[in-house]
Amino acid sequence: MGDAMILSDLTQIKARELAARKKVVLRVCLAAGCMSSESKGVKERLEQAVAEAGLQEEVEVRGVGCMKLCCEGPLVQADPENALYIKVTAQNAPSIVAALKGGKAEVARTDPDAPFFKRQLGIVLANSGIVDPERIESYIALDGYQALHEVLHEMTPKEVVDAMVASGLRGRGGAGFPTGLKWGTVAKSPGAKKYVICNADEGDPGAFMDRSVLESDPHAVLEGMAIAAYAVGADQGFIYVRAEYPLAIARLQNAIKQAKQLGLLGSGVFESPFNFNIDIRIGAGAFVCGEETALMASVEGKRGTPRPRPPFPAESGLFGCPTLINNVETFANVPAIYRNGAEWFAGIGTEKSKGTKVFALAGKIKNTGLIEVPMGTPLRVIVEEMGGGAPDGGRIKAVQTGGPSGGCIPAQHLDTPVDYESLGKLGSIMGSGGMIVMDESTKMVDVARFFMEFCMDESCGKCIPCRAGTVQMHNLLEKILQRKATVRDLLKLEELCDMVKHTSLCGLGQTAPNPTLSTLRFFRNEYEELLQPDKFGPPGNGGPRESARTP
Repeated sequence: MGDAMILSDLTQIKARELAARKKVVLRVCLAAGCMSSESKGVKERLEQAVAEAGLQEEVEVRGVGCMKLCCEGPLVQADPENALYIKVTAQNAPSIVAALKGGKAEVARTDPDAPFFKRQLGIVLANSGIVDPERIESYIALDGYQALHEVLHEMTPKEVVDAMVASGLRGRGGAGFPTGLKWGTVAKSPGAKKYVICNADEGDPGAFMDRSVLESDPHAVLEGMAIAAYAVGADQGFIYVRAEYPLAIARLQNAIKQAKQLGLLGSGVFESPFNFNIDIRIGAGAFVCGEETALMASVEGKRGTPRPRPPFPAESGLFGCPTLINNVETFANVPAIYRNGAEWFAGIGTEKSKGTKVFALAGKIKNTGLIEVPMGTPLRVIVEEMGGGAPDGGRIKAVQTGGPSGGCIPAQHLDTPVDYESLGKLGSIMGSGGMIVMDESTKMVDVARFFMEFCMDESCGKCIPCRAGTVQMHNLLEKILQRKATVRDLLKLEELCDMVKHTSLCGLGQTAPNPTLSTLRFFRNEYEELLQPDKFGPPGNGGPRESARTP
């Protein structure tokens, strides 16, 4: 472990990094999506082509994280020309290098000023696609770890908590609990030992926000965790990340090693009395371990099942000690808040939903990838302007937010602002940030069945409402799709949804009915078209009660 760093050391590293920058930078996306399309080979061939052209003194080929427009990868951006090349192959590399000398690049380009990019506001993703995630110096050159230094030397822990409260940041893991309130509760909880945990157990179908942040800008998460640890009085942190994210894990391990070598983690950070270490815990992929009490059980080496609350983790969490748990995106917001000020962050977004939100835009839409927009941005702007609308001239039918815990929002509500309260009124949630777009070819009962099957498979089985209820709801949805159900079955489905929602132990079961309830609310006709006549007559005519009917 290196000696504790002082501010002048940080300044010198930044100055050296900036001085070493070359006239032209070719940024190559080396996030998981583009890597799966052989972007590593593109980078190697670009380096070779630069050498063959004798441009080593003028051109840097830099591997970076996610460049957001995932559907067009591999991506290469040439700066300062601001040329963004799409679907690049290794064979295209020589022509891209030739274009730097006035030639023509024989590869397609996209407009970096298109709405997909221009409508974004980067806080969490500010460094994504710019910094080299495998070099701490690249992060420091963009003012990395300066917020941690300022916090340690100019603010008391209480002042740090108060600033977080003033920022209005809400947890980006799904429920939107006020981050400052959670930090303050942990800080006030008695205990000689406290923990900070980063929940990186991202398991929603179609979601890849946290993975991309960890692959693209891991030091922002480490710095955010360190600031949080100072605020609450913790000296040990854990990042709980699923094993399906090997690239994120490798870059986190490398980032932690680099931070320790520079004395930015460990003992006496920035020559202060503050000590903080971070370890990684790899999860086996159980969706329920995204729930904080199940996550802590897994970190302790136990089976990942939730427990009743209270006590809440802030009072009695990991190993019975006060524990702060936030997700990747929440921690990634933290350094920017303390660099720019709580008022700056609070000035972005809406009255009750501050800042920005990262979404993984996927499904039946032209532009898929990562976006970060101010809270309150209308869904229509996201899916029609940024996403480009449905492909092949189709029309958007619905947008599903919040993963298996969320709901389907019909096209007539596309002018809804994306914030916690507005989505909640439509029976959906913000969730961690998955956003799946559906066109008119999508069958909404199929959608409900898909998410119910997911929740059924992922239920830990600890509580009966979730363990048995999700199975029965899935069976009823299957029966409806097979055209064997009657109106009685539909009402039974609604009654089960209500029961599972209000009696399950944890958030998995409590939110599992949401996709079904929202599709019943807005697309009930698609269910009714699949029903068989009920020989007992319709409800209200001697048939089943209608009390469970979705409004």
